Amino acid sequence: MNGIAPSASDFPASQPDESSRQGNGTGSDPIGVEPDHRDSLARLCAFYATLSPESLAGIAEFYADRALFKDPFNEVVGIAAIEAIFRAMFADLESPRFVIRASVLEGGRACVTWDFEFGFRSFRRGQTQLIRGASWLEFDAAGKVVRHRDYWDAAEELYEKLPVIGALMRGLRRRLGH
Repeated sequence: MNGIAPSASDFPASQPDESSRQGNGTGSDPIGVEPDHRDSLARLCAFYATLSPESLAGIAEFYADRALFKDPFNEVVGIAAIEAIFRAMFADLESPRFVIRASVLEGGRACVTWDFEFGFRSFRRGQTQLIRGASWLEFDAAGKVVRHRDYWDAAEELYEKLPVIGALMRGLRRRLGH
């Protein structure tokens, strides 16, 4: 992560959907008043803090049908594609888990910082690895995530821990550092 907030070019342009222009459909909230997403964010953070292969079945409670998910390795649209990324994570890594560190919410946008703890199955067995990152989230009027962008430094947090390429990355960092 380079410390720069996401820009509009990180996501395709979006148009407000009918539900966001019309309130929540109950007639109880005035047009133009943003819904309160505190509960949606708290539930999403709890979902990630307890994420398991079994709990993935409930991912549709948190993501809109055409939600965009992007991280340093993936860019997908839709609940099934997002779920597939996390199913692969559980298949490929030993005991992966997210530790939520902090969150900030403003209107329908949030930033969540987290630690991702896991083990490699193929090497460094038994040694916990750590990736620190942040997620930029955008919610729709129903409180579901429509955009989820993860930011983390793949070079420092992952590549430097891998055999062969790790030594190259560490050497490059030493040569370029001041």
